[in-house]
Amino acid sequence: MLFSISFFQWVLFVQSMEPFVYDVNFAVAIGDGESDDIEAFKNAWNIVCSSHISSGVFRVPYGQKFLLQPLTFNGECRPKNITFQIDGILIAPSDPSSWKCNDTNCNNWITFQHFDGLIVQGIGSLHGQGQKWWQMGCMHNKVLCSSQKAAVCLHLLKNRRFFHLGFNGVFGKAPSSSVHASKLNIKAPKDSPNTDGICIQHSTNVTIASSIIKTGDDCIAIGDGPKYININRIFCGPGHGISIGSLGENGRRKTVEYVTVRRANFCTTENGLRIKTWQGGHRYARYIRFERISFSEVIRPIIIDQYTCPPHQHCKNYNTAVKISNILYNDLRGTLNGEIAVELSYSKSVPCKNIRMKDIQLNYGINGKIYERRPKSHCLSVVQSWDEGNVYPNVPCLTKKIKLFFLLGLRK
Repeated sequence: MLFSISFFQWVLFVQSMEPFVYDVNFAVAIGDGESDDIEAFKNAWNIVCSSHISSGVFRVPYGQKFLLQPLTFNGECRPKNITFQIDGILIAPSDPSSWKCNDTNCNNWITFQHFDGLIVQGIGSLHGQGQKWWQMGCMHNKVLCSSQKAAVCLHLLKNRRFFHLGFNGVFGKAPSSSVHASKLNIKAPKDSPNTDGICIQHSTNVTIASSIIKTGDDCIAIGDGPKYININRIFCGPGHGISIGSLGENGRRKTVEYVTVRRANFCTTENGLRIKTWQGGHRYARYIRFERISFSEVIRPIIIDQYTCPPHQHCKNYNTAVKISNILYNDLRGTLNGEIAVELSYSKSVPCKNIRMKDIQLNYGINGKIYERRPKSHCLSVVQSWDEGNVYPNVPCLTKKIKLFFLLGLRK
């Protein structure tokens, strides 16, 4: 009798560990790619969110296309751990005039907010369908230019992971912590405007790994407020590379620190690794590592620019600037398809400090062939900076160091 009770209790325990799974088809989603399925998705989410089981799974099945208006998933739910299993295709309305939204959610298509323990995974894809937005331009739609549109927005989240998903559009991030995103495939046309692949700001402990990003703007844009950012094994191209900034516009106080980019591959991008700030800004960008980077026909591989200014505008000089310090470039190799391989334009009033370059080989090359044409480097106002090993092309404003006894302060 005692054995029977124990066995029965063990069965109940095992059953209680199973997550609650709810398929959007249970909420009568159509899934034909033409009918609006937002109400079915809302109903399915309400059921998962109100479940008494500790773990919930919101499932989008394989083999169907779901047309969705702007939608927000609020993670203030009973289950502590939520998984979005997206194996089907999610499609945004193709015509901007057909978007049904108010001023609070019109900038983003799908928003995840207030989660602590979120996993988004699957073999599906999200199609933002931004072609008509890009064609409209600023003359026809002021909202399009006043704020960045995001296919996916992640707001105030903790402990979340993203795997295997494909994004056709923009992947945006708002304040969050402990984020892991890997095996993403993000695509937008080469000529699409303002289409940053991944935007990171006001976030802590973020890892972006093993992903492919092809877009019309920055593959990864790092804005204000992030720290402890790890970017590893990224393929970028076409696009504008990986950018930190621009920081300090209109005298604002901006901070970025402890950023590591390793094993990134840039192919036919406009820029490679770029740090850009405005004059007149405040605070800092510091403790940043770029290591084991490869370039293929990149126009401008390495850029630090403290004189960011819009085209055709005259920007006045200021006595203040965002301080840039403790930057490491180590083991960077490949080809460029432009004149200047290394461009360091530092503020005279607040020059960059402790810029270190080690083992860099950048040659002029097109279509896999390296030419004798020698790439150039440009320097302005460099202070306490140096190079080690072989650095080509030579950066004359850096001091040559054979042995280094200076502690850079970057995390290993």
